[in-house]
Amino acid sequence: QNAALKSISVSQRFPGLVIADDSGLEVDALNGAPGFYSARYAGEKATDQQNSDKLLNELRARKVPADLRSARFRCVIALGCEGKWLGIFSGVVEGRIVHPPRGRNGFGYDPIFQPDGFELTFAEMPGEMKNRISHRGRAFRALRKLLARGS
Repeated sequence: QNAALKSISVSQRFPGLVIADDSGLEVDALNGAPGFYSARYAGEKATDQQNSDKLLNELRARKVPADLRSARFRCVIALGCEGKWLGIFSGVVEGRIVHPPRGRNGFGYDPIFQPDGFELTFAEMPGEMKNRISHRGRAFRALRKLLARGS
């Protein structure tokens, strides 16, 4: 909804296609939090480290075992033009929250997110590998298919 509102609002003011996205981390044991509050989970000016620390502290406080720390990154991209939606595209990557954090690449929750089927966290992966499987990569590939068809 946030991505759609952004794309419609901006497309009313500027000509051409407008792409807007919204992404977040959803942790099942936290009822989907931080979700769309991911970037400001620990406060408006929180750092990536502070957001990750808050998430890990909440899991620890709830005594959530490692095998029940399922999570997913979700990205929604909205395509707008002249104040109308042309399409909504989403990408999801399932995984789990790990502790301690691992890796130095990426940003945000990447050091504590390990996608299903991989031994590496997003922060341990080379950029090319992460982009191939990431939620944003999946959403943008869906958008690209529509644009390639000339729709």
